[in-house]
Amino acid sequence: MNKHAAGAVSLLTDIEKDGPGYNLVMPFFVVEGKGVRKPVVSMPGIAQLSVDLFVKEVAKARALGVPAIIVFGIPKKKDSQARGAYDPDGIVQRAVAAVKKNVKGMCVITDVCLCEYTDHGHCGVMKKSDAAADWAIDLEHTLELLAATAVSHAAAGADMVAPSAMMKGQVRAIRAALYKNGFSRTPVMGYSAKFASAFYGPFRDAAESAPKFGDRTSYQLDPVDDRKALARVAADIAQGADIVMVKPGLAYLDVLRQAKDKFTTPLAVYNVSGEYAMVKAAAANGWIDEKKVVLEEFTAMKRAGAKIIISYHACDVMRWRQDSLALERKKK
Repeated sequence: MNKHAAGAVSLLTDIEKDGPGYNLVMPFFVVEGKGVRKPVVSMPGIAQLSVDLFVKEVAKARALGVPAIIVFGIPKKKDSQARGAYDPDGIVQRAVAAVKKNVKGMCVITDVCLCEYTDHGHCGVMKKSDAAADWAIDLEHTLELLAATAVSHAAAGADMVAPSAMMKGQVRAIRAALYKNGFSRTPVMGYSAKFASAFYGPFRDAAESAPKFGDRTSYQLDPVDDRKALARVAADIAQGADIVMVKPGLAYLDVLRQAKDKFTTPLAVYNVSGEYAMVKAAAANGWIDEKKVVLEEFTAMKRAGAKIIISYHACDVMRWRQDSLALERKKK
């Protein structure tokens, strides 16, 4: 790992330096337009934001102490080649540039995938398979487009890129393209053990990325197959990933623990939309104490081995932390 990558990674993984919570990453969904705030009904407290409002919300997150964000873009137009993903003037590229210009000290990570940009909603470009009636991922072409997307994000100012398409060889392809285009110091966080999970439903509302046909089981992991998950983690590390991820979080803490025991590369976990939505719904009905439940979940993820937690609860957790510190100061 080069010095620049090590610095970016340590920003997220040095969780003991400033106290609990400083290893959190807050996801954001960015859309075209101005003054747009479109709440995601299935994810209370989360909204699609135009770039201007996105920058304001990121500034608030930074003021709370959130050290990093991950950006997902929803383009105005989608097509079979996912052109909006790697457009230098695309929605993510403009959002990243705006944050880097206006919000100091925020680590900006970008999700690198094609599902939000394809008109069919799959994570790669599709082609007719040998069976005339079926479609399959065109892996070679998809890797080229994922690499182009990562380079465009780095050029816009992203501090880290995070390939999530679960295409074999995606980390190698992205790492090679970054080197070739002068971004050798940009770290890569691989969505390495990403399972074909039922917990992603609300995210697909937020990112407008549900597949129009079929599902993603041909390239995402079978929930029962922890051995393959560990093999994918090992492959991403071998290909040059600086951080590797397990997704979802709560249902796969065993995989996270196994990865922690087997590898020394820093581990991230994604506390996904379905996990978030369940907590919010139960709390809204008075069935649980939201703060206590979220902090217990985060404790379990850290105990299982996560150095980084990506969560829609990130701003809430840091707000609770600030409130607790304020109360402590008053007592003194």
